[in-house]
Amino acid sequence: MLNYYDLSDDQFEKVIVTLGQRLFGAGLIGFAKGKDGGKDAKFQGTAEAYPSSASPWKGTTIIQAKHTNGINASFSDKAFFNPTKNTGTLTEELPRITEMVTSGELQNYLVVSNRKLTGITEGKLKTYFYEATGIEEERLGFVGTDQLDQWFGLFPDAKNALNFKSLERPLIVNPDELATTIEAFSDAFGEIEIPDAQDFPTARTPFSEKNVLNNMSDEFAKKLRTLYLPLTKQIDVFLRDPKNVEFQTTYHEAAEEFSLKIVEFQGNEDTFDSVFNYLTDLLIERSQMLKSNKRLTRAMLFYMYWTCDIGKNSDA
Repeated sequence: MLNYYDLSDDQFEKVIVTLGQRLFGAGLIGFAKGKDGGKDAKFQGTAEAYPSSASPWKGTTIIQAKHTNGINASFSDKAFFNPTKNTGTLTEELPRITEMVTSGELQNYLVVSNRKLTGITEGKLKTYFYEATGIEEERLGFVGTDQLDQWFGLFPDAKNALNFKSLERPLIVNPDELATTIEAFSDAFGEIEIPDAQDFPTARTPFSEKNVLNNMSDEFAKKLRTLYLPLTKQIDVFLRDPKNVEFQTTYHEAAEEFSLKIVEFQGNEDTFDSVFNYLTDLLIERSQMLKSNKRLTRAMLFYMYWTCDIGKNSDA
């Protein structure tokens, strides 16, 4: 089966359209932004086989994709659905969905996400959305990874129809090595002694020159330097300590992977501002350890950039 978390948002939407056309019919329209800015797929008419061929949905069906690059994500994650506080990604859709119901633009509502979905959470979702929008529970659908896998088994031709090109994938990295380094650095942070003569780590390429090579804006570079350059002394002392050889290894393994993936990912028009933020967001989303140490994670990535372990440099 597919590793849905390794797909881009556009690729995941293509998965839903490909499967959806087999469940609803060829008339299913792919994801496009509506006048209100929402991005939905739509089917009008009688579905061929959803939720079943014996009792298919009729009318206008609106389908939404909620993709995440996070691993082991769940519908019950509080940031995604928190019925107690009426917050989360899903609840943000309620005003728009309610308006579409009122105007007669929507009779059926389906949410598909690459998240785990239990029967208990599905029941809570249907009850919550019925009470909030008035859509009857039998006209509400929530689909997670298990159901997606089952559909690919039911429609074996669907995967071949996707025909993803290898270079269409997003920048995907493994956070484990960096998380190991950050965890150890975080534990030791308060005990790291900085020698009086300790200077900042050596930038193999002058910072201003490196920023031009990597298309980093002056404003972003200045902000990174202000926020994280002071922390590079502690990082440098930590990584150079002979007792931390294990974490030197995990650091270099992470930096090597990031460097190679960035070369592949960054287009000629892409700023390193975007690459840095994208990489940070992806790592934080994929690792609870890094999510708990966001500032140190950004500082470590800045250290990699400053020391030319990632990004173009004048020697390359």
